[in-house]
Amino acid sequence: MRLLLLPNPIKTPLFHRFIPTQLLSSSSSSPRSSSFLRMAIPPKQAAASSSSSSAAGEGLASRFWIKSRRESIFSVYTPFVLSLASGTLPIEAFRHYISQDFHFLKAFAHAYELAEECADDDDAKIAISDLRKGVLEELKMHDAFVQEWGIDPTKEGTVSTATVKYTDFLLATASGKVEGVKAPGKLATPFERTKVAAYTLGAMTPCMRLYAHLSKEIQALTGSEESSHPYKKWIDNYSSESFQASTLQTEELLDKLSVSLTGEELDIIEKLYRQAMNLEIEFFSAQPLTQPTVVPLIKEHILAENRVVIFSDFDLTCTVVDSSAILAEIAIVTAPKSDQAQPQNQIARMSSADLRNSWGLLSGQYTEEHEQCIEGIMPPEKVDFNYQTLCKALEPLSDFERRANSRVIESGVLKGLNFEDIKRAGERLILRDGCTSFFQKLVKNEKINANVHFLSYCWCADLIRSALSSGGLDALNVHANEFTFEESISTGEIVKNIESPVDKVKAFNNILKNYGDDRKNITVYIGDSVGDLLCLLQADIGIVIGSSSSLRRVGSQFGVSFVPLYPGLVNKQKEYIDGSTVRWKGLSGTLYTVASWAEIHAFILGW
Repeated sequence: MRLLLLPNPIKTPLFHRFIPTQLLSSSSSSPRSSSFLRMAIPPKQAAASSSSSSAAGEGLASRFWIKSRRESIFSVYTPFVLSLASGTLPIEAFRHYISQDFHFLKAFAHAYELAEECADDDDAKIAISDLRKGVLEELKMHDAFVQEWGIDPTKEGTVSTATVKYTDFLLATASGKVEGVKAPGKLATPFERTKVAAYTLGAMTPCMRLYAHLSKEIQALTGSEESSHPYKKWIDNYSSESFQASTLQTEELLDKLSVSLTGEELDIIEKLYRQAMNLEIEFFSAQPLTQPTVVPLIKEHILAENRVVIFSDFDLTCTVVDSSAILAEIAIVTAPKSDQAQPQNQIARMSSADLRNSWGLLSGQYTEEHEQCIEGIMPPEKVDFNYQTLCKALEPLSDFERRANSRVIESGVLKGLNFEDIKRAGERLILRDGCTSFFQKLVKNEKINANVHFLSYCWCADLIRSALSSGGLDALNVHANEFTFEESISTGEIVKNIESPVDKVKAFNNILKNYGDDRKNITVYIGDSVGDLLCLLQADIGIVIGSSSSLRRVGSQFGVSFVPLYPGLVNKQKEYIDGSTVRWKGLSGTLYTVASWAEIHAFILGW
């Protein structure tokens, strides 16, 4: 659940966006009441609620596919699929894949046969029979591969462990060896048999949908009319209307067979669906490659002489709501009422009503002046990319941010916040899906010489530390502003460490200088706003998450190119010639865009 997240938020330094008075008027006057209740919603519960509402009205198979978005991304980003998409996959690797796929398809056909025997409905039997015929036709397609590439699937070595794991799982499911199902041969009622058929389709549907998805993704990059791609026949087959129709038919059949199942039985199907997706990733990941690949990034930087330095913004890069909104709400819901006497030995605070008014005025003033400042720095026409020119252009924005921050401090709206309230809010702060797991895997991998730094305009670094600590990430480096406290109560003053885009890039460069030149550094910066622009461009790899219109507007006008990450990696993969290494280099004027942390995870760490 998002905490008072405004539409089309403007990302700013210390003075991020504030909560409009009208959104705060419903806050209870009792401290930690409705507002803290909203903050107390666990991230997983909030994410599940959002997922359920977004999937409302969708069929079962569609809902499962939406919830498997992360797994589909990891499949697309495997070295094998990326090499296939780029057309650089060695023929030997493709031959091995076809030989393994041959064994897989045979198991698929047999699973359909078992599912057909279990289906009680005549229409379902006919539908399953048609799908099985489609698989048999797909097996015949391999004959064409034999002729074109000299492949004999029956003589291409042993079946790999990853292939066996999937085929064993699939055939066990089709044979009724599933949790909550009677032993094979004892399925007495039509309902029990139909349930096994539904379970079988649950284990098969994700494979069909994933192949349909992968082929469409690749076709979009290669172009349907491009004839030079070495694996065009494979791409055309799986992106064809007939295969896409078969995929949809499989999903509709799963929906139909699942209509009479209980909630518990539907949960079992979902587990089977997710297990099949994970086994697909393992299958693609297990395909042997002798060539170098651009994914995962750490593959080339594991050795002791290399160092990977990951920089990340925090607000709206890692979080789904800006930290200033949380600090504002803490201030207002814990502030005294207008008629409430304040203890003489405590820091004097505004009343909750005065705080609402002050936040609203500051917010309105900031929003108006920020937009004016952005317009003022924009060149009348697009210019070629020049980093120094951009740095100079952003100086007025940095000056504006400092003035705005001073107004906030002088207003006194930050006085009287309790450190324990801030800490609890941080512990309950909802991070973007996949963000925490990425950093957890990064820091726990002892083979990676990786260093992580958060560069943030957040007013209170303790809020960030608390949020990271709740995810077991205590050791990460946080560079942000700091509240000053007297006996755990904020004084309203801030230690200003990072207020502007210029401050951020200075901190970025100082951190790198402290590492020295004993090892080769590769730097990655992840951000979402104009305030991150200089760091994004300075890094060897700059990754933009989200869809900030102001960032793209400013960047584009100053000659910055925004390239979706996956197509960018496909093009990078094509640069590998005779085993040469692709070099990542900052100040190129190119930034890569992603929609989720799963893409970042898949690119940097792999599965």
